[in-house]
Formats: sequence, structure tokens, C-alpha cells
Amino acid sequence: MSEIKCGIQLYTVRSLCQTLEDTDRVLARLQTAGVHDIQVSGIGEMDWGRLSEIIKNHNMEVCVTHVPFDRIINDTDSVIEDHVKLGCDCIGIGCFPSEYERTEEGSKQFIKDILPAAKKINGRNMHLTYHNHDFDVKPNGGKSILDGLIEDVPEELLWFVPDVAWLQIAGENPSEYLKRMVNRVKVIHFKDYFTDKDSGSHRFTELGKGLVNLDKCYETAQQMNIPYIMFEQDDNWTTDPVTSCIESFEYMKEIQLRH
Repeated sequence: MSEIKCGIQLYTVRSLCQTLEDTDRVLARLQTAGVHDIQVSGIGEMDWGRLSEIIKNHNMEVCVTHVPFDRIINDTDSVIEDHVKLGCDCIGIGCFPSEYERTEEGSKQFIKDILPAAKKINGRNMHLTYHNHDFDVKPNGGKSILDGLIEDVPEELLWFVPDVAWLQIAGENPSEYLKRMVNRVKVIHFKDYFTDKDSGSHRFTELGKGLVNLDKCYETAQQMNIPYIMFEQDDNWTTDPVTSCIESFEYMKEIQLRH
């Protein structure tokens, strides 16, 4: 069983990565902390050729991305070429697009619309991937969005980037739900949260400070031979996004030592 590579989802530091120069500075800080694997998502618009050079200069690799949905389905060839530049074989949809209703029928139309791009991506030995939120998991007038994607899209045409915190917020046991995606996951998002006592709403936090059983999720990832885990924290950083990344990266290394 090979060791899982842990890294950082750049969405966490998106506000600090809006230019090539700023991204270079952030990656330098992460490299100093020992980070070698990243996900590209939420950063500013920039030339992916030059971005690739910066990433390589910091001895990093990109395991997956999130790309605007309209680019994936309307500019598929260009998206593929951008990923060739990055050396990344997983092209990600970060969220269920707002133009579709969050219903079983909306999910069916979404599937119909992504299939041409998915087939083209698969034909280049790459994978289209989908990242879940809590609403994906909750049935709304029938089968849930995530159930539909798992059951109704062929394995070779759609993989997943499961987010353990969103799965738990939706009422699922994340370590068990992951098993439904066997052979369809290259990257897991490790995210943690706690419940606000006053409002009852969830608030994200650094890994190990919240409610998610991350050790159990790590064990499941090992059993499923999933090669990558990316830390993601949407907001609510203790001091600043980079410090939260480094703190949570250290916690992931502690989990590795325990397993």
C-alpha cells in the first residue's frame, strides 16, 4: 500500500493568488512548509503556461483542478491543453452549476450536457471530476444529485473529488460514503468544521479542531488506494489562509504517522 500524498487546495488561499507574482510568493511559503502537491482552484485568471513554470520552480505537482463549467463544456479542447501544460490529468467541476435545478431532473440534464466533454477528456487519457457539496447528497424530488452522478454516469467518464466535511454536514458518514466511489477517486478533500452554538450553523476550521473523524477517512482512503488528499478551508481562518494551510498540513502528516 503506497503512502498517500497530502497537499493544499489553492482555493483556501485564493484571495492571495490573484496574480502570477502573488501566487509565486504563496507557493514559496507552502514549499518551505514541505508542500509538494496542490490543487489549482479559485485563483485569478492567468496564463497557465507561466503558472506551470512557477509551480515546477517550487518542486510542486498539480493533482486536480477546478475549472469554470462553461469552459469545460464549451471550450473543452483549450481546457485540455491547459492541463497538458500543468501536467495534470484531472479536470474538475467544483460545484453543481447554478443554471440547473437541484432536482433529479436537473441532474439528468446536467449529465446530458457534460457527456460530450467527458468523452473528449477521456479520449485524451484524462478524467473529468466532480466535487460535492452538502446539497448534492440530499434527495430533492427523487434521487440526489450525487447518487445520480455515481449511478448514471459511466465510471470512465466521471470521477469524484469527495469532500468529507460536506458529506458529514449532509448527514452522511463520510468514511462509509467514500466507498460508493471506489475506483473513481484520485483526490479527497480533507475539510473540518464545528457547529456554532448560537446559530446552529457550521463553521469551517483547521483540521483536527472540528467534528470530522479524519483518521477514519484516512483509513478508508488507504483501503481504496486513493493517492491524494488535499486540505481545503473555505473561510474562518485562525489568522490568515496560509497559516491555516501550514497548520492543517502538519496535522495531515500527524495522521500519516498514526497510520
